[in-house]
Amino acid sequence: MAKTVLAVDDSASMRNLVSFALKDAGYDVIAAMHGKDALEKSGGSKIDIVITDLNMPEMDGIEFIKQFRSRPGCKFTPIVMLTTESQESKKQEGKQAGASGWLVKPFTPGKLIETVKKFVH
Repeated sequence: MAKTVLAVDDSASMRNLVSFALKDAGYDVIAAMHGKDALEKSGGSKIDIVITDLNMPEMDGIEFIKQFRSRPGCKFTPIVMLTTESQESKKQEGKQAGASGWLVKPFTPGKLIETVKKFVH
């Protein structure tokens, strides 16, 4: 059975890029525009991994991770930050919120799949 990825990014082109790459690799993808949208869309689904942007309107990646992590059954779901931010301070903030990994944009589809496979088998 296919694993489900929740992809969160305010950029439609980035959501499409992530979705196409993951679907090609056999994953199911739920795409969301920002943290609030992601929390609503992921409510009834079993999510195997989350890939989220950091800087988004309505609810940023850090706040989204905190709220997602507080849900029953989501405490140990892998969360990868996919962002243009590469400063150590941002990475620490992400880790403290509950991020499992970090992928800096721009990225290749191969690198994205490789990263997802590290967390989801």
